[in-house]
Amino acid sequence: MNDSRLAVASCLEHERLAFELLEVRTRGQYLTRLRPLSSQEREEWDRRERAALARLVDHELEHGCSR
Repeated sequence: MNDSRLAVASCLEHERLAFELLEVRTRGQYLTRLRPLSSQEREEWDRRERAALARLVDHELEHGCSR
């Protein structure tokens, strides 16, 4: 029973992390449509995207779940 709860929890966490990555990418895309990004803004957006992707990949490697 605990294994099934853990599997559901890890999948929920995977969904949350995937949504976080999508949100970072979408915000950056909308912002670039409004105006050009400064180099500092671009670096910050890139940093946030890399961090969100790293969290998702780490979760997949740790739990072996891909959805």
